[in-house]
Amino acid sequence: MQVLYPDIKPYKEHSIIVDMPHRIYVEECGNPNGIPVLFLHGGPGAGCEPFHRRFFDPEKYRIVLFDQRGCGRSVPHASLKNNCTQDLLNDMETIRETLGIEQWVLFGGSWGSTLALLYSQAHPERVLGMILRGVFLCRQKDMDWFYKEGANRIFPDQWQELLRPLRGQQVADILPAYHAILNNDNELQRMAAAKAWSAWEGNCATLRPNQSVMGHFTDGHTALSLAKMEVHYFLNKGFIEENQILNNMDKIKDIPGFIVHGRYDMICPMDQAIELHQNWLNSELSIIRDAGHSSMEPGTVNALIKATDEMARKQDSRA
Repeated sequence: MQVLYPDIKPYKEHSIIVDMPHRIYVEECGNPNGIPVLFLHGGPGAGCEPFHRRFFDPEKYRIVLFDQRGCGRSVPHASLKNNCTQDLLNDMETIRETLGIEQWVLFGGSWGSTLALLYSQAHPERVLGMILRGVFLCRQKDMDWFYKEGANRIFPDQWQELLRPLRGQQVADILPAYHAILNNDNELQRMAAAKAWSAWEGNCATLRPNQSVMGHFTDGHTALSLAKMEVHYFLNKGFIEENQILNNMDKIKDIPGFIVHGRYDMICPMDQAIELHQNWLNSELSIIRDAGHSSMEPGTVNALIKATDEMARKQDSRA
């Protein structure tokens, strides 16, 4: 069983001005001369955590992490201005150019897998390979599963907690209702709603309850950006066309990839990974039999470390 690599610190940190008012946080870890890899966090709005550096052999990889607009250490926090999917893809190109990277590996989980696929389809010549976890294709049915009808039948008790900030309103779609609360002038209501929204995701993220995962999701700083950003993006259907990713798989057919997905993923059900794999012949799919959505479950960690090690071997053989 593979485990995370030892904890490391960044050897360089950057604060890059993109569209006003945004300044994004970027860090580099590992080997400055190693294989460049970009870590793409989930959410949108979750931000990076120190353990995210540890999925990669620090002797093999030049590890680049960044907090997407409005979250983590990027500022202004929880800002929705000039914040859409194309902006994030543009930021990835800005980071690549600023750091002088010609090509890189993309590592993304959940929403991070969405960004990795969209970026690869827009810039296939820049991508050496992809490692994706908890695939999210960002179609209407994928969002409806988690926020309308599907996961609420598996977690009806937690669903009732998610509805609590709506104060008994009978709504067919919680996204507009949450958007109104999260963007009103009442700070107490905003934070209560943000924590309820994030707790729903945290409770559904793992096969077994995990206090560390819940602690991250319900931290006030993370909860506010996660809730505001997810509602904003999903109300706008991810700012992409319906089924855009699968419709454009021919653009990345030559890019190698590893897909890791928990069988009991209640946030992004496994059919998304299956459909992606079926449309991407150059990918390998690992189904983790005792895992949900989180990257921190032991079987998922094991598969992700094997994937990053194998990707490094593939790149070494090409050199």
